[in-house]
Amino acid sequence: MNLPAERLKKVRQRIENAAKQSNRLVEDIRLIAVSKTKPAVDIEQVYQAGQYEFGENYLQEAIEKIAALKHLEKIKWHFIGAIQSNKTRPIAENFDWVHSIDRLKIAHRLHEQRPTSKAPLNICLQVNLCDEDSKAGISLEEVPDLATEVSQLSRLKLRGLMAIPLKTTDPSEQHFHFKQLKDCLDKLNKEGLQLDTLSMGMSNDMDTAIAEGATMVRIGTAIFGARKDL
Repeated sequence: MNLPAERLKKVRQRIENAAKQSNRLVEDIRLIAVSKTKPAVDIEQVYQAGQYEFGENYLQEAIEKIAALKHLEKIKWHFIGAIQSNKTRPIAENFDWVHSIDRLKIAHRLHEQRPTSKAPLNICLQVNLCDEDSKAGISLEEVPDLATEVSQLSRLKLRGLMAIPLKTTDPSEQHFHFKQLKDCLDKLNKEGLQLDTLSMGMSNDMDTAIAEGATMVRIGTAIFGARKDL
């Protein structure tokens, strides 16, 4: 049995149900299958089941998978992990999206190193909604200035915001944090930016994220099973 593909069906059904409950179109919610620590064979099984967008946290591991799966013509790669300034070139050269920008220096390096033969690199700014020391990201107050600067870099395309909120099983807290990110995006658009992406929601809270306007949910465990962190 192709377990990842079977789990993928259940995740898609869960997304569809959450969209209906929130009076949203399921087509407006993109699923990113987070494949970190999982082998290329698992990714290919999920790809063959119709999932084409994959998220990776660890650069060296991701580069190896990208090379191994280059024959999959429709695949899109999202980098969602922390970015070291000396590792920006392979990210700029190999990924379609980066969700974890929280410094202008990193954005400049990605801009400078993005091949001109490729489309501009899609970018989300990572927001640390609860000021957690264990998580990267900028504060809500810092978002407007960084968004303005990044939006001026021609080899990047600022698409929206990403967050990993405080882990909680309290639905009211989940709603509160996701709404903060949605309100921030709306404010940026009122100020003249044209952003269309809210990357928020994972296996344990995707339903709440969708209710609050998520356009991308990043799902790992619910598709690939439990993982081992490197």
